[in-house]
Amino acid sequence: MMVFSTLRAKAILQTLFDVSMPSGDGIVERIKKRPLPEFNDTDSGIIEGILEDGFLNVALNDSNQFGPHAMIILLGIVASVTGLVLLLGMKFF
Repeated sequence: MMVFSTLRAKAILQTLFDVSMPSGDGIVERIKKRPLPEFNDTDSGIIEGILEDGFLNVALNDSNQFGPHAMIILLGIVASVTGLVLLLGMKFF
């Protein structure tokens, strides 16, 4: 049975999971973070906030804080259309 040293275990974790480990002066990131996208905070309600920036822009680009809500609505629309197409396909073909 092999006994790993702490440094060896840290090296294995970094290789397998690409985790950032603290070094002497702080955390060293192996993959640099990209700059945050433009975000417009709105004070209106969910429906007004989604329609304000455009439904697809909010759902796909996360342009304001209602991005997850718009994505769930988009998921419901796509699932409904897919179900309708499958239902019609099974009924007529």
